[in-house]
Amino acid sequence: MSDSSNSTASKPEVPALGKYLASTEKKTRDKAIKSLATFLSDDSQKSMSPLERAKLWKGLFYCFWMSDKPLVQQELSSELANLALVIPSLDSAVGFIRGFWEAMVREWAGIDRYRINKYYMLIRRFVNVTFRLLLEHEWNPEACNAINDILQGSGGPLCPDDKKVPASLSYHLADIYLEELDKALDISNNDHNLPLITLLKPFINLSAYTPNKITYSRMQTALLTPLLDELIFRATSSNDETTEPQPRKRKRSSEAYPNIIESVCKHTSKAQDMPSAENPQIVAKEVLNAVFEVAGHTDTKDANRRKMYALWKQRMEEIEGPPEGDGVN
Repeated sequence: MSDSSNSTASKPEVPALGKYLASTEKKTRDKAIKSLATFLSDDSQKSMSPLERAKLWKGLFYCFWMSDKPLVQQELSSELANLALVIPSLDSAVGFIRGFWEAMVREWAGIDRYRINKYYMLIRRFVNVTFRLLLEHEWNPEACNAINDILQGSGGPLCPDDKKVPASLSYHLADIYLEELDKALDISNNDHNLPLITLLKPFINLSAYTPNKITYSRMQTALLTPLLDELIFRATSSNDETTEPQPRKRKRSSEAYPNIIESVCKHTSKAQDMPSAENPQIVAKEVLNAVFEVAGHTDTKDANRRKMYALWKQRMEEIEGPPEGDGVN
């Protein structure tokens, strides 16, 4: 999607709200946010320039910085994130989200340990709203790719080779990503096909390209492994009476990611014209094949490539059983 900064005669100027957003007075900050919401919801409002966006988010960052009570922080984090949903233009809304991540990466090192948790909460709110925005626009492919570019592009929180990006941002994203996607699906009546592989791509790419062993491990344990565990558990549970128990299968009191699984499996059923019981197996294979495909990229780190191929082989055997011939070495 374009990140246009072209001005027109009808384009309203971005209000100079910085000092009001960062005011020590809550009433002043609240009034500034309402003024900003009015501006952003204007149909004639065009995409901000990078400089305008940076100035606005500097003010919003410190607006949240000044919130010091838990209930105020919770309310404000939701209010700031929901600003993306009042913007009429999808392109401008994605630009607003881009500004959020630029600000997080830029300001992260200055957040002290007393404030870090509330910024983790703010990130959670923005991840959720990002999914809700994409849902409202029926998973527009261009918008999905634009969000992926924000996350994994230069300076993004999932950029594998930018040393200025704090690793803790990618860790937190991996921790909350599927959980917030599941929540967004839970409150939506949208029946359009969930592009799961597209949404997972930034994390698969980071797993492949990162030189950091801890980052690779976190992407697996926090995101890919829980998702594959759930898909494979569902795919194999119907065969419990005729097959030997698999090492990763276990009894659980509740299902993980029920809305994600339901969404991808429902549309897989329509596309493949087969019983729904077989759908988790298909989806699990699609995820594993995406891992396999990225593992083969020339830019993939050799150590990560071996781990990704091993992951593919192990989890495919859980689904299909050991291959008759040689597998991936």
